[in-house]
Amino acid sequence: MRILNITTHPDLEHLDNQNILQRNATRAIILKGEDILLLYTERYHDYSLPGGGIDDGEDVIAGLVREIEEETGAKNISNIEPFGIYEEFRPWYKHECNVLHMISYCYTCDADKELGDTNYESYEIRNGMKPVWINIHEAIAHNEDIITHSEKKGMSIERETFLLHLIVKERLHVQ
Repeated sequence: MRILNITTHPDLEHLDNQNILQRNATRAIILKGEDILLLYTERYHDYSLPGGGIDDGEDVIAGLVREIEEETGAKNISNIEPFGIYEEFRPWYKHECNVLHMISYCYTCDADKELGDTNYESYEIRNGMKPVWINIHEAIAHNEDIITHSEKKGMSIERETFLLHLIVKERLHVQ
């Protein structure tokens, strides 16, 4: 799968001699015209692609489908195709590590527009996550406004906004 981007958080001056935890994750790109299925997170007031960590020993595609179903309630997930890999290094404060190396395997796929019940983890409930179909251009404008003006933005918003721009360019053929 192609590498889409590799980023290092500005708070990390270097990666030498760091205790780095690698986490593999999936991200789903589900479009219906210019509408995209995203997660709105009240805590950070942002939009992100459905997806999350791959469990130990779990197949990447199985993890993708599990995350989509848990986070959005989407049904009939099909036509799963690789889109690319987004790698990031960012500060981390757990498991005796100080850097997280997140590798996000991004896939395009289809799903029914009608969503079923979600199955959120407790932290997702506390963060106020909910699935929404939204115009992709509105989601990008919203996230860019949060990047520019919000003190409470999460560490993933730059990744998510980069991916949304790339989806528009490559999937909606907008320059």
